[in-house]
Amino acid sequence: MPTRLREAISGLVDLLLPQHCVGCDVAGTAWCRDCAGALGALRRVHRPLLDASPPVFALGRYRGAARRAVLAYKEAGRRDLAAPLGAQLAVALRSTAAERAWEGGWWLVPAPSRAVVSRRRGGAHMARIAHHAAAELSASGVPTRVAECLVTARDAADSAGLNPQQRLDNLTGRVLPLPRGLPPPGSQIALIDDVVTTGATVAGAVSTLDAAERPVALVLVLTATAG
Repeated sequence: MPTRLREAISGLVDLLLPQHCVGCDVAGTAWCRDCAGALGALRRVHRPLLDASPPVFALGRYRGAARRAVLAYKEAGRRDLAAPLGAQLAVALRSTAAERAWEGGWWLVPAPSRAVVSRRRGGAHMARIAHHAAAELSASGVPTRVAECLVTARDAADSAGLNPQQRLDNLTGRVLPLPRGLPPPGSQIALIDDVVTTGATVAGAVSTLDAAERPVALVLVLTATAG
């Protein structure tokens, strides 16, 4: 089904059916304030594969309401979650930048998904969140743009069931840059993703951007597994 038709149908369903929070099923909102608290405790993420990476922070643990929100957004077509999740990423970026005395604007780079997965989800799901986050940040006085500059090679396998080293081997050389989409040299870059498990996706994306002379200052993810 074409993406525009799928989105039109999704929008029509949203109009006809009342919203319910994906975290607790309360009526009237896609993501209630109580459940949003599951993504309100920014914490540093440590993984062996990320030892050489810039600092990685998660907004919450991949469990409970946070896990349900990520899965509903990625796999169940709940695109109405892009705005609130993007807003929470924007708050986290402002907070982290203030703590580290980082000034100036940002470029958000969404972590890539395999093309077949993106098509199934109706588009690059992290790019949609990134655009909402950028709008929130820019409106608050922090100029922010999105660079959709990374893709995953077609021969990358599904990572489900792979151990950390296998995940890294699977993505090594398969996270590719789109040169025309890269942020300008010297930009302050934040890589964003939905879940960190082993860290292989983050490591691959950071390595690719480093090779393109676009170093990442910060990695922000919605959730992280227990490790």
